[in-house]
This record gives sequence, C-alpha cells and structure tokens, in this order.
Amino acid sequence: MKKKIFKNTILIILLLVVLCGVSIIGVLYSYFNKQYVSSLNQAAGYIAEGVNLSGLDFLTDLNENEKRITWVAADGTVLYDNKADPHTMENHKNRTEIKQAMTSSAGTSVRYSKTLSEETIYHAIRIADGSVVRVSVVRKSVPALLMKVLLPIILVLLLGVEFSAILAYRLSKQITTPLEAIDLDHPDESTVYDELSPFIRKIRIQNEQIQKAMTQLQAQKNEFALITENMQEGFLVVDKKEIVLSHNRSISTLFDVDESVDGKHVLEINRSEEFIDCIKKAIQGIHSEYICPVKGRFYNIYANPVFRNNEVAGAVVIITDVTEKEERENLRREFSANVSHELKTPLTSISGIAEIIKNGIVDEKDVKTFAGKIYDEARRLIHLVEDIIKLSQLDEGEQAVEKTPIDIYDLSRIEIHHLEPVAEERHIKINLQGEHMMISGIHSVLEEMVYNLIENAIKYNKEDGTIDVMIKKKKHRCEFCVKDSGIGIPADQLDRIFERFYRVDKSHSKEIGGTGLGLSIVKHGAKLHNAEIKIESALNVGTEINLIFPI
Repeated sequence: MKKKIFKNTILIILLLVVLCGVSIIGVLYSYFNKQYVSSLNQAAGYIAEGVNLSGLDFLTDLNENEKRITWVAADGTVLYDNKADPHTMENHKNRTEIKQAMTSSAGTSVRYSKTLSEETIYHAIRIADGSVVRVSVVRKSVPALLMKVLLPIILVLLLGVEFSAILAYRLSKQITTPLEAIDLDHPDESTVYDELSPFIRKIRIQNEQIQKAMTQLQAQKNEFALITENMQEGFLVVDKKEIVLSHNRSISTLFDVDESVDGKHVLEINRSEEFIDCIKKAIQGIHSEYICPVKGRFYNIYANPVFRNNEVAGAVVIITDVTEKEERENLRREFSANVSHELKTPLTSISGIAEIIKNGIVDEKDVKTFAGKIYDEARRLIHLVEDIIKLSQLDEGEQAVEKTPIDIYDLSRIEIHHLEPVAEERHIKINLQGEHMMISGIHSVLEEMVYNLIENAIKYNKEDGTIDVMIKKKKHRCEFCVKDSGIGIPADQLDRIFERFYRVDKSHSKEIGGTGLGLSIVKHGAKLHNAEIKIESALNVGTEINLIFPI
C-alpha cells in the first residue's frame, strides 16, 4: 500500500507541475503576444503618419532594423521595402493584411514558417492617398521557444521529481503508519486520525461477526467430533486427492494410526488394494463397499462420494464391524450343510430298506428286522428335528421365558434315572453328589441341558467307566458339574465342541448316535440362564464340564 501511495503521489505532483508549467507558458505567451501586437500597431501607426506627411523621404531616413517596413501602392505595387529590393517583389494586393487595409483602413495577419519554426505578424494601415504602409515582425513559435527553455524545464522537472519523492514518501508514511499500528483484534484501542474512524468501526463490526461465526463453527465442530469420536464405527473423510482430512478414534484403534495421519495420503492408514480401490471408486462418484479382514475380524467398508457444486470433492468412509454377521452367515451355511447331511443319511437308509421290501427281495422272516431298522432311522429323524426346533427356539428367543425355582439336585436325579438303562448297557456307573440347591430357571430348558450333558458323558465314556454329577455352592453361585472318565477331547478342539453338528470323533459318530446338537442346546440354554460354562479335558483321561448359575 505504501508503494502505491508513493507512486500515485509522485505521478499526481508531476502531473500538476507539468499542467502548471504548460498553463504558465500559455498565459505568458498570450500576454506577450498581445504586447507584441500592440507594439506593432503603434509602430505601424507612427510610420504611416510619417509616410503620409513626408512620403518616401521619411522611410529612407528611418533607421529600423528589427521591423520590416513595406510601402504598397493602391494597385499592390511595392514602392518601398527596407529588407528587400521593391522592384523584385511581386504584387501585394492579394495579401490578407493588404486587402483588409484597403477595405477597412487596417489589417492584421500571421503567417507561420514550418521550415524556420517562425511566425511573422503583419499589420497594415491605409493612408490618405490610398496606399498602404505595412509593418511586420518575426517571432519564434511556441515549440521553438520551448526548445530554447528545454534545459531549464528539465531542471525544474528534476527538482519537481525530487520534491515529489520526498513529499510522497512523507505523505505515504503518515497515511500508512496509523494503519499498520491498528490492532485488528482490538481496533478500538488504536490511535488513528479521524478519517479512519469509519474504517475502525467496520473492523470492529466485522470482528464481532467473525467471532460469532467462529463460535458457531467451533460448536458445530465440537458436536461433530463428539458424535464421531463416540461412534463404534470407523469414520474417515478424504479429499479428491485421497488426502486424509479427518478420522475418528475407531479408525486409530482399528488401523493403529494416530492424529499425525491427517493431511497425509490414505495409504498411511491401509495399503490393501481393495481398500484403496474402494476409495478411488468413491472419488470417481461411485458408491462402493467391500468386506475387509483386519486382525482376525471382518469389517464392512462403505465409501460414498461427497459432491460440491455437482463435482466430487472427496469421499466419506464408514467402517463397521460385521464379524458376528459373517460368523452367523458361516454358521448358517455350515448348519444348512450339516442338516442336509444329517437328514439325508437316515432318509437314504429308510428309502433303501423300503425299496428292498417293495421289490420282495426280503424274506418274510427278515421283514421284522428291516422294519425295526426303518423305525430306528425314523426315530433318529424325529430326534434330529426335535433338537433343531429346540435350538431354533433358543436362537429366536421363542422358548417360554417364565422362570420358576427349580431344585437342580432333584432334576439331576430324575435325568440320571432316565439314563441309567443306557449307562448299564456299557457298565458305566453314575454317581450323584452334592446338596439340594434352588435356582431360578426354565424347567424344560434345564431338563434338556442336564440330560444332554449326562448323555454325552455316557456316549463318549469307556466301558466300565464312571460319571460324577456334582452340585455345590460357591460364593453365591450354584455349580453343576458333570465329570466322566471317557476318551477326552483334544485341546485344539475344545472351542468347537459347542458348534452345531460338531463331533470330536467323526469316525464313531454313527456308532455313538445322537444329532450333534446336544452341546449347542446346552450353550444356548446357559446363555438364557446367564450361566457360565467351563470345560477341562485330557485325552484318554476324561472330560469335566461345569455350569455355574447365579443364585
């Protein structure tokens, strides 16, 4: 600003100097021109009077070197000229000043010579005999006069420039110093000249508006940050150059990054090809999503384009944990496959036996045996369907939820009584130990849980083995324990035994029987009763399963 004021001030001052100079020269030239003409008129009148009185003698006796004197007859013939031979001069009757004098007693004209850059002023007066006396004088033109005074003009201009520079510098400093001293945060505290008061007032008003807008923006930013920072989902914003603009705490936790990643390329967060491709599609204006495995879990990446003035300005990325959904989907697929297999096996057996009987291939004495096999397979199907229904009810929460006080000791004794015939076939002894304890539960579900645990202990036990069913109280909790001396479970399969249709020893699954859903029902029943499951097992030693119920 200071430079601009300095430059403009110099230009204005120089312009004023030039205009003043031109005006003064013009005024002086006009003034001296009038004096010149007046002097010439007086001289012409004096000479005309002399010629009128004395004729040619007056002219020859007159000693005049500055002015040119010409005497012209009434017909235009030159009678006398003090600068040239009159006999060689042409007729002057058509000269402007002569013609004017002939008609109105006096005439004046000015003729300019481009070659000599001179002006000649002529003044003619008609005398009594009709002849004309003309007096002329030569003077320099304005350009010629200016050329003569060029050096002084240049000197004056140089002085003007120097003076202008000093004046402009001081003026610009006086103008800008108060402006530079203004405290933009507290303009009212600044000392300025009166002309700046409206400016200071506008700054104050603008500061108030800016502060109000900043407060609103900060409030919105804090609100947005509060929302995004407390989101379980990852939240990421990138611009169209794939530079990270913002991210929340979930992104930092998921990808092990900190705040320094803001302002850097999105590759700093994740370098997987699918992740980058998902964001690139969003920046191209296409919604995209994909499931990304990270740290043993599954995350759904949603990338949506952000438009500004109908152009993509960047992308917003939402990352949600879909591990449970994926696991449920995998379980569903596995469950469907297992159900199909478990249903197909007895149905195939029933169909095959029925076909043999239908074709009359079976002897009458063997029909009963084959019918028994059909019955067994049908019962197996019924048990499978019943277990699937029970498990479905537990999954969907359709089981009756009315809980009543139940003596877990008495319930265990009843279920042991039901299973003793099966245990006796393999010479397995079941022992019930502990005390009577009341828990709040759903009778049908608890009955199924106890039955399945004891039945599994029988199925996977050894001949002449033992099963201990123990009920005891521990710190306001009831612990129900089933311990067998069976084949045990490998340590790497302990986490899977509660999966549907999962069997540790698949080679003996047909011999052992069952649906493979018993422990899954136990798991869901425990969840329904807020019970904790603990399991310990050693190969060829046995397995111990504990259900810990709150009292």
